[in-house]
Amino acid sequence: MSWIDCGVNLHSSQFSDKNQVLAQAESLGVHHFVLISSDLEETQQVLSTCQQYNSCIGTAGVHPHQADSVTLEALESLRELAQHQEIRAIGECGLDYNRNFSEPAQQRSVFHKQVEIACDLRLPLYLHERDAIDDQIAILSEFEAQLPALFIHCFTQGPEALERYMRFNPYIGITGWVCDERRGESLQQALSQIPQNRLLLETDAPYLLPRTLRPKPRSRVNYPHYLPHIGEVVAKLRGQDEKELAAITSQNAKDLFGVWGLPQ
Repeated sequence: MSWIDCGVNLHSSQFSDKNQVLAQAESLGVHHFVLISSDLEETQQVLSTCQQYNSCIGTAGVHPHQADSVTLEALESLRELAQHQEIRAIGECGLDYNRNFSEPAQQRSVFHKQVEIACDLRLPLYLHERDAIDDQIAILSEFEAQLPALFIHCFTQGPEALERYMRFNPYIGITGWVCDERRGESLQQALSQIPQNRLLLETDAPYLLPRTLRPKPRSRVNYPHYLPHIGEVVAKLRGQDEKELAAITSQNAKDLFGVWGLPQ
């Protein structure tokens, strides 16, 4: 089986050896990776890494937590960065009112600008949202007639939120959150309602270590090589063959990001 990890924070300080992280994942069947950017500096790092590894593509964007640290004028540099063929989406962008590390008004301005850029460049939007679904959908709705493809990164909510997002026919990213018996119940209920041609898998490594890994890892750091375990859990919950799920989600990733000649 061949898997694609549609969300890796490879430049996190929790990864001391990026080469080893990728190599270990590839040895366990995870052959392609989407590297996530959270600010302009990290976008440059992601681009550089993707230029070194054919297995990697990247995003260009500013996370809502970093919204206060960027001006709308500086965001124009995303247009230039996104001209590189290794950059295949705008984001991780969106709204996060859970902790409000950046002021909500600034979050909305920065998100609005990135949606505008994605529409102009016809690049998918790589979306983050937490406790802000009303405002997130309101901004997306302003651009509804011209929106590119949407990827709801690390979807953790239940059937009601899923139904609200499905008006945009987005791709939905499932992480190890689905393995959490405490917090993942609503997501497990929504899982069967995700259309087969819109389902993607991701680790969001080094975050969201799956709680069902056995033996339990000594470290709380999540790695891309745990993606097959997430796939196994998702396949069981959806009543699907694991090999079929790997093929379907890999093809969905190829369709969304427009890259990779995938192994048969």
